[in-house]
Amino acid sequence: MSHQTLSESEEETRGFLIHLPVFSSFSLDELSVLAKHMSFVHLQRGEYLFMEGDQGTFMGFVVSGVLEVQKSTSGGERVPLARLTKGSSIGEMAIIDQSVRSATVIAKQATTMVTLTEKGFDLLAEKNPTLGIKVIKKIARLLSLNMRRTSSKLADFLQSYQ
Repeated sequence: MSHQTLSESEEETRGFLIHLPVFSSFSLDELSVLAKHMSFVHLQRGEYLFMEGDQGTFMGFVVSGVLEVQKSTSGGERVPLARLTKGSSIGEMAIIDQSVRSATVIAKQATTMVTLTEKGFDLLAEKNPTLGIKVIKKIARLLSLNMRRTSSKLADFLQSYQ
């Protein structure tokens, strides 16, 4: 890959990516290309990243702060499912299946995130297929880890009722 000229915003995005464990195997050039297709967002405490039922259009990685994932019960009450901190990802399914959000995510403290939209991923994969495959493999691993964690929690939950 050639030397990448980045805007100030892209430089800041790359700076965030460098410090996320999920991207530790990416070269500086790969992170520069990736930064051109990503952006960052700052959330204040109490601000929603998205609501359950919203259309999923992006995924994100927590750079700093704390997010809480909440799921609505059949009675309409929101229950906390998880807390996400630095290095955590959220919304991976939006890049894969474009379905609606399965949970609500709220900032429990000021939070900075790096985000990748579905459109940004598609452009990345079109312009740089090798890097696109590397990113999709990372997303697949994240989804797999989440499924394994959920299965373990479900097994523990079912065990407590026997």
